Amino acid sequence: MRNAVKAAQWGERGGGYKVPWARDQADGKVACESTTFRCLRLFIRPSLFGLLVPAAEQANYWSTACGMLKLSCQLYPTSAEEIAAIVRILNANNETFAIKSGGHNPNQGFSSIDGGPLILTRELNEVIYDAASGTVRVALGNEWEDVIGALEGTGVTVAGGRIGDVGVGGLVLGGGLSFLSTQYGLVANNIGPTNYSIATLYTIKAHPQGQIWGGNIIYTPDKTPEILAAVRDFTEYYPDDKAGINITIELTQFGVIDMWLMFLFYEGPTPPAGVFDNFTAIAHLNTTESVINAAGLIRSIASQPIPKRLARKAKEMGGDLLDLDDDIDRIILEFDSSWLSTLDNKRMNAATQKLYIGSKNLVDQYQGQGKLTEAYLPLFANDAYYRQNYFGRLRTADFARRVRDEYDPTGFFASRTGGWKM
Repeated sequence: MRNAVKAAQWGERGGGYKVPWARDQADGKVACESTTFRCLRLFIRPSLFGLLVPAAEQANYWSTACGMLKLSCQLYPTSAEEIAAIVRILNANNETFAIKSGGHNPNQGFSSIDGGPLILTRELNEVIYDAASGTVRVALGNEWEDVIGALEGTGVTVAGGRIGDVGVGGLVLGGGLSFLSTQYGLVANNIGPTNYSIATLYTIKAHPQGQIWGGNIIYTPDKTPEILAAVRDFTEYYPDDKAGINITIELTQFGVIDMWLMFLFYEGPTPPAGVFDNFTAIAHLNTTESVINAAGLIRSIASQPIPKRLARKAKEMGGDLLDLDDDIDRIILEFDSSWLSTLDNKRMNAATQKLYIGSKNLVDQYQGQGKLTEAYLPLFANDAYYRQNYFGRLRTADFARRVRDEYDPTGFFASRTGGWKM
């Protein structure tokens, strides 16, 4: 990575207009060192905020590590035609690049880039409700809070992200869990996680919605057995399609924070009696120590119910790359870790691999002992680590290869962007 600042000003042919752009993050100065800059500069968008724009964009990642990468320049297309023009230019050279929607994926190189151009989609922000067709046209540059905000007052909603600042593009391509998934399936039932195309606009089915109910509950770790039993029962005996939960356990070094955090959702003004009783009957607070020693370490484990009815609904809606069957109920476990120092990156990478490999081995062991049912257990793209074998766990991998070969026959996207490879 370069630490020195390089500034480049390029003269436009036939005139005196000069565009200095893409920033070196060392001191905020601007330079575009991309070999494709002379052709791509028309897509660079200066603003009233000047040099603050690149810094703000790089800070707008869920993982700070992604924002620390030294990209060569930032591009702001405003239409599908402009994205197509950028792709044609990039196709003429060998630079790697990335496309960023919301920047929520923590894997470096998926929606971030080191040493190449970053295509930012935030100016592709169309949200249009068509009452006649019962659909909403949503551009990939939106975050889900933008989509929901644009639909306010229409009496409809879409099956979208559970967190407002998650980007539309990445969530849809990864499958996407919604609080409405047990009613309407995954956010995208026929789009898998691809790295061989750029989808710029989605037509999403609209669903009627009035008042909704939600709330938070905090538990202490001594309630863990009761909470896990409640999550399991909720998943298996799912009491109401309109109900949803999102639960995580938060752990930090030295036991600074150690608690269960639960968000409850119900599509209606109040949940019927009994829907959340297994959770509301459990009481609250205490601390334990972290196992891994890394400065500022914060860890969380999220349990995300995938009941049989969700898999059935996904099939009814056309299916998807996950291709879940309704033979069993599933719970997706999402392991999150954050830490302060880059000096701990190697240690945390090894710890993350040990965690997910050990968890998989434990599931395999229990299946071998008959304690768990033998089942198809693919990885969930929105939550998976970049070192995990995503396509190796998919029974639809051959279909994904056929799609790749049809739409990216030269391997342009497969070889020049990040993401899991086949």
